[in-house]
Amino acid sequence: MSGRAITRRVLVGMPAVAAGLASSRQVPLVLPVHRVMNRWARCTPQAYHAFWSRIWPEAAGNFGRGGIQLQCTDRQGEIRQMASGRPLFSGIERGVLNVVLTDQIPPYWDEARSLAGVSGFYGGYALCVIAINNAHDDRIPFVSTNTCVHEILHVLMQDVFVNRSKWYQSSEHELRVDWYATQLWLFGNGAAVRRSAEVSLRRLVAPVIV
Repeated sequence: MSGRAITRRVLVGMPAVAAGLASSRQVPLVLPVHRVMNRWARCTPQAYHAFWSRIWPEAAGNFGRGGIQLQCTDRQGEIRQMASGRPLFSGIERGVLNVVLTDQIPPYWDEARSLAGVSGFYGGYALCVIAINNAHDDRIPFVSTNTCVHEILHVLMQDVFVNRSKWYQSSEHELRVDWYATQLWLFGNGAAVRRSAEVSLRRLVAPVIV
């Protein structure tokens, strides 16, 4: 009698177990990331070491648990300044997510705020600029999350494709991104991010209309 009861419980639980196994075996979404190191960056040794030993590996791990694999290529590039003050990037590529690593955010965007990162769709390029000297790992859930995860999520959640966003919309995007970053960090929950990322990737490889 007890044996049959156990068997029934096992049988009832099998669909849930199967669903869990299917989820764990889900093929990861591959995100092509092109990392570009600004040759003129003046990063402190401590910040440089912390970035490569802790911050970036943590970001890759958070996305990995959420079913998103960062497939990285690397090269050196430059950040120059045009007469208008706008930054000019070399070494970035179309159709991928460019992560430009430097010591500080270009003044045109930073405005003396010592930002850790900025993201945008700039001249037809998906771009995240990370200030290694100010970047940090996960600190406070929903408030202060990994700099790289935060900025990459602005691209994956399609915030960078919104033109002329108002200041309150930008604030809303910041809060929303930290919420999703926390889901990845603490719970490995990347379902919503994956769905949006699939759309974002299609938009990245779409022809740029001038």
